[in-house]
Amino acid sequence: MKIAIAIPARYASKRFPGKPLVEIDGQSMLSRVVKLARKVAKPFEDIDIFVATEDERIAEHAQKIGVECVMTSDLCESGSDRTLEAIKVREDNGIEPPDYVINLQGDAPFTPPNVLKAMIKAIEENPHAQVLTPVHRLSWNDLDRLRESKKDTPFSGTTAIVNNEGYAMWFSKNIIPAIRKEASLREKSSISPVYQHMGLYGFQLKFLKHFCACLPGTYEQLEGLEQLRMLENGIKITAVEIDDIKEGVIQSGIDTPEDVARVERLLASQKQKKQEKKAS
Repeated sequence: MKIAIAIPARYASKRFPGKPLVEIDGQSMLSRVVKLARKVAKPFEDIDIFVATEDERIAEHAQKIGVECVMTSDLCESGSDRTLEAIKVREDNGIEPPDYVINLQGDAPFTPPNVLKAMIKAIEENPHAQVLTPVHRLSWNDLDRLRESKKDTPFSGTTAIVNNEGYAMWFSKNIIPAIRKEASLREKSSISPVYQHMGLYGFQLKFLKHFCACLPGTYEQLEGLEQLRMLENGIKITAVEIDDIKEGVIQSGIDTPEDVARVERLLASQKQKKQEKKAS
């Protein structure tokens, strides 16, 4: 099976122009995502990695860091639209299209490597899945952190509902589900019932085409979540549950300058803790 990892990187973000080129602790967001993709893809056979963008500044940066970059139009409405257009451009240039494509957002530089690896393995084990996406259950401590961060950036961080068959039922920028009798649940387990969506997708190519041909849905436009268009149009999204996520790990994408500041504070705190541990 031929798999591609596409990294859509849009310069003209309304909320955060130039976001993929913003440096976090001395490295651009895009270079962090590319390093992640390369590290995970290395042991696997036949995995292509490419960036898809509408802006020459990002293309120039991609060239500097040595990754293939495909120019797309500035009319793409979503990262998935941009990924599909890039696949078509590559095909026009004689590159065989993949059977399955992983859409790794260019604004998710702190996606844990084991999450991307789990996605690749899930594709190999379930090649007929229409769409796959990773989720994990938050610890109560991480749920508290998410609630706190939403006070400043309410549209950062997405939660999900998963049914008994392992399919995603819904996604929201609100924290779902609402939890009754939370105090008693906290006493029983350190893990909350809230799933956090981890912001990347694996598509069978024909379902990527189907999804991109659908008009934006009502709830997609209200929440700003393209995966709701899939659910509104009957596309099944298989949730890949990730268990081994360390508490306190940066999990959400970077949506605003405030997110950058928050992440840099967390990175600085983690560095300080490591130094203190070494010193002791």
